[in-house]
Amino acid sequence: MLSPAFLFFLVCLCGVDLYTWQATKVFITRKSPQFKRRVRLAFFIQAATALLLTVSLRFIQSGTVPFNFLLSFIFMGYLAKLLMTAITFFDDIRRALKWFFRSRKRRRKTSISGQKIPRSKFLARSAVLTAALPVVTMSFGILSGAYDYRVRRRKIYLPNLPRGFEGIRLAQLSDIHSGSFFNKKAVMGGIDLLLAEKPDMIFFTGDLVNNETKEVNEYFDLFTKVKADLGVFSTLGNHDYGDYRAWPSVAAKQQNMTDMLKAHRRLGWRLLMNENQPVRIGQDQIAVLGVENWGTKFVKHGRLDQASLNAEGDVKLLLSHDPSHWDAQIRIQQPDIDVTFSGHTHGMQFGVEIGDFRWSPSQYIYKQWADLYRKGKQYLYVNRGYGFLAFPGRIGILPEITTFQLTGKPLA
Repeated sequence: MLSPAFLFFLVCLCGVDLYTWQATKVFITRKSPQFKRRVRLAFFIQAATALLLTVSLRFIQSGTVPFNFLLSFIFMGYLAKLLMTAITFFDDIRRALKWFFRSRKRRRKTSISGQKIPRSKFLARSAVLTAALPVVTMSFGILSGAYDYRVRRRKIYLPNLPRGFEGIRLAQLSDIHSGSFFNKKAVMGGIDLLLAEKPDMIFFTGDLVNNETKEVNEYFDLFTKVKADLGVFSTLGNHDYGDYRAWPSVAAKQQNMTDMLKAHRRLGWRLLMNENQPVRIGQDQIAVLGVENWGTKFVKHGRLDQASLNAEGDVKLLLSHDPSHWDAQIRIQQPDIDVTFSGHTHGMQFGVEIGDFRWSPSQYIYKQWADLYRKGKQYLYVNRGYGFLAFPGRIGILPEITTFQLTGKPLA
């Protein structure tokens, strides 16, 4: 049964459709009656279809491929209509003010000589062109951006790095979200890019799935190829706990978590659940720590104190899915952690990156949302994510594979 809040939401969508139709009528004023009837029929068919599809979202499991595409289709349509109505709204205000002042001052109705297109019609045409922008942009993001993997290479200076680890190459994947994939061959292309970097050690920083562990089943044959001589280490993200779907019982949700642990073992990845693991090269040693998800806005299963207990090594590297953990706890409680590796934000899968310039709506939610950050002697790297969630594509903020070279040179 649909809730009152959802019914009110549908009424608002109807209001957007009606207002959009007013702008559309201005655009077709001088067309033939037959053309007007066709446009009217097409408009109301698409409006009714959009409303029916919106209702159907209530009955489809979120995070699945059909849900993601359907949600994106609906969002594109209504975003286009909102942009269109925003422009025509200003024209309505202009005309209302013009009528008001003419009425009060009893002005005679005049026209502007030389004006070829009435202003209201010009704005209607501008609104239609503007409405096309989100449809074109988001369609391009799906067709081109979803699997346009970029390898980003960074060098990190760690004065205490043992000599045996000089020049070691780490790689990071994050936010695979296997339940969102719709092109298995393209996913393999990203893995090939990762392996071509020949990393000595690989980190995965959470969100293997969207809602439940079984989403990764179809991709075991691909991700078991992710191997490195010094090991693959992983941790859990907020989506890995099964919190975003309704389970028939507590036991079913618990079984899902058991399956998640088994999945990491099957992949051959060392899952760090609030624990640490020494990594040795000859007589030299560093420590790799991993916490369960801990974020200021999401679940707090992470135990940093437990993860760092008895961690031994001249350098300590931490896997923590949510970057908000860094300022909230890590830098305060564990100043001896040299580098934290995170993901989670996806850079909202939308933004602009030109050279060193980066912008995304994500920056208004997360202080650290993409790339490398440093405070004092501590680093944080926020991976933009390998997969995608909800919107099945990326615009500007592309999927990422990161490689790091560690060096013992002193900090500048």
